[in-house]
Amino acid sequence: MSRVLAGVGPRLRQLREERQVTLATLAEATGISVSTLSRLESGGRRATLELLLPIARAHRVALDELVDAPETGDPRVRLRPRAMGPHTIMPLTRQPGAPQAYKMIIAGGREEHPEQRTHEGYDWIYVLAGRLRLLLGERELVLTAGEVAEFDTRLPHWFGSADERPVELLGLFGRQGERMHVRARPAAD
Repeated sequence: MSRVLAGVGPRLRQLREERQVTLATLAEATGISVSTLSRLESGGRRATLELLLPIARAHRVALDELVDAPETGDPRVRLRPRAMGPHTIMPLTRQPGAPQAYKMIIAGGREEHPEQRTHEGYDWIYVLAGRLRLLLGERELVLTAGEVAEFDTRLPHWFGSADERPVELLGLFGRQGERMHVRARPAAD
């Protein structure tokens, strides 16, 4: 346990420096004083949950990444479905930050005049079942099982069910510039 705690300070400094964040900027983002952050990084202050949680949140990393917690031996990601209105989203990745993988079940029912939105990032969508209606700017597409779409989310977009049945999809979302690359071997003749 003491070995794990002793490694927290250097890990905090390395993470902050890799992201080119100053102590002052991190202090502003976390509400923790510059002197406390400095002492944490140098080992002069013991890491506590109250200090590590805001730091993990500011860096958008999982808490166990900061403390280098020992492996539990169970690699499974525990799905915790979240309801977003009539839709269900299941995160498939444990690590905060990009890219994020998720499974989404979109309730059936065609929306007549959906509002398109924009935000930073890049989205990749694979339809597992059903028919997905995808609006990208002025274009309207209908994707069926096995089809994939990827797009820059700065383009006005919206997606939902194309008919009265639900749609199941897998999605990968990344920050701007993080396009998804699928690599596959060519089929053998």
